[in-house]
Amino acid sequence: MTKVLRHATIAALCAVALLHATAARADEAAVRAAADRFYAALNVMFTGDARPMLEVWSHADDVTYMGPGGGLHVGWSQIQPIWTATADMKLGGSVEPTEMRVNAGSDIAVTSNFEVGHNIVNGQPQTVTIRATNIFRRENGQWKMIGHHTDLLTFLAK
Repeated sequence: MTKVLRHATIAALCAVALLHATAARADEAAVRAAADRFYAALNVMFTGDARPMLEVWSHADDVTYMGPGGGLHVGWSQIQPIWTATADMKLGGSVEPTEMRVNAGSDIAVTSNFEVGHNIVNGQPQTVTIRATNIFRRENGQWKMIGHHTDLLTFLAK
């Protein structure tokens, strides 16, 4: 192999690696933006409005929800009523993600973080400090939530 060909090959490999790293950072940023939309929707839902939450989720039959109230719910037909009922509770307060880690592939991504904040139940603030795993899937060019799994909260557990 000639010296010029060897340098061209190395340059091409470096370019491919740089493009891959740039795409991975773009995917991670897009997934973080989707997670931000989920947590913004969660906080709006605490005021009684479920609409933003219904928009961030995939409406597919394979989505899963294992939330702070307990249980395993599969499919949008089971999950949508939970978000609507939770909005009707008007829990107030706010919850924010902390220490978020993102693992993004080309079409599936996972975030792992803590959810920290408070809700208001019967006029009393209730502390929220739980672990959460969120799963997103790229659907029609958008990252949609397909799984939300958390620790239990005693004030929501049934």
